[in-house]
Amino acid sequence: MNTNLPPAAAKTLADPDTPFAVVDVHKSLHNIERLASRADRLGVTLRPHVKTAKSLDIAALMHGGVPCPVTTSTLAEAEAFADGGYTDITYAVGIDPHKLPRVIALLRRGVTLRILLDSREQAALVAEAAREAGLAIPAQIEIDCDGHRGGLKADAPGLTDIGRILHEAGCLDGVLTHAGESYFAYTLEDQRLAAKNERDTAVTAAERLRAAGLPVHTVSVGSTPTAHAADDLTGVTELRAGNYVFFDLVMAGLGVCQLEDLALSVVVTVIGHRPEYGWIVTDGGWMAMSRDRGTAGQAHDQGYGLVLDLAGNPIPNLVMSAASQEHGTLTARDGADLPDLPVGTRLRILPNHACATAAQHRGYHVIDSTQPTDSAPAIQANWQRITGW
Repeated sequence: MNTNLPPAAAKTLADPDTPFAVVDVHKSLHNIERLASRADRLGVTLRPHVKTAKSLDIAALMHGGVPCPVTTSTLAEAEAFADGGYTDITYAVGIDPHKLPRVIALLRRGVTLRILLDSREQAALVAEAAREAGLAIPAQIEIDCDGHRGGLKADAPGLTDIGRILHEAGCLDGVLTHAGESYFAYTLEDQRLAAKNERDTAVTAAERLRAAGLPVHTVSVGSTPTAHAADDLTGVTELRAGNYVFFDLVMAGLGVCQLEDLALSVVVTVIGHRPEYGWIVTDGGWMAMSRDRGTAGQAHDQGYGLVLDLAGNPIPNLVMSAASQEHGTLTARDGADLPDLPVGTRLRILPNHACATAAQHRGYHVIDSTQPTDSAPAIQANWQRITGW
């Protein structure tokens, strides 16, 4: 349930009921331009993954307000973006045959919706559905470049068989891979190697299909770490990433960005103190931040998030160390003194995983960190709410 004040009443971050999500539009634009420029230099199409923000308004920032190619992780996202005028969409999760009627409905609307698969069974079902519908269902074969999740190895014996099943039904579009293990690449050199492996694996799979006489139009790669580390994408046609729009503590911990680049935060309010335990208690638990503890395996465990004051200044040594459903626990680390934060004090928490945190909220309030502020940043009048789904 949305408990925020009506837009007309929300003038600054001191106004809406907490907890709520905040996006710094200036930082988002900087992050967007950074990767867009890199994709241009590398000579590939950038296909942003909109699962992070789930927002038509933020997606509009990516390409000058004109619908661009996008990636989604659910058909609900694909349908919402189609409703918003997007006609070039990749649904980058292995296809469940029960979802094919929704895929076909989007195709009949004039949306080029590419689907993903990695088995003969899926390919046969897609081919059958395409023939019954009398239209092509563009399909990409998922390639496993690092053992992270789904997909076929580039040298898998069944790769060309799957490609042929799809091609005979007019459905073969290309190959797609995702370097999921790059989120555990802790140096720039490791990230470069992950990007090279991602590219080499996808290109090898594409070349095997072509050698078998099968057309490969799309060679798609990408993750936020490898997208920022790649220095050669020869043979690749498109680059995917999503987290980069906001960034988060995991990406900062990998060195992909700096803390100053993080565009998403959650505003919470101090509601109590437990001095006997060294706790400050807030009204923002894991329902506001998510349960993601992605920094736990990094050199600096950031708990559930780092704490800023309402203006966005870091509060030294204060971390959100624990969470229950609606309560957050803040503690001082490294023997530091707990700051004096009275009940009613508003704070901002930087999340571990922007995608997971954004998904906890129905929308965002938007600020611009280039605008002067004493304590409570103004909510931008033209960006009162950005609604997700």
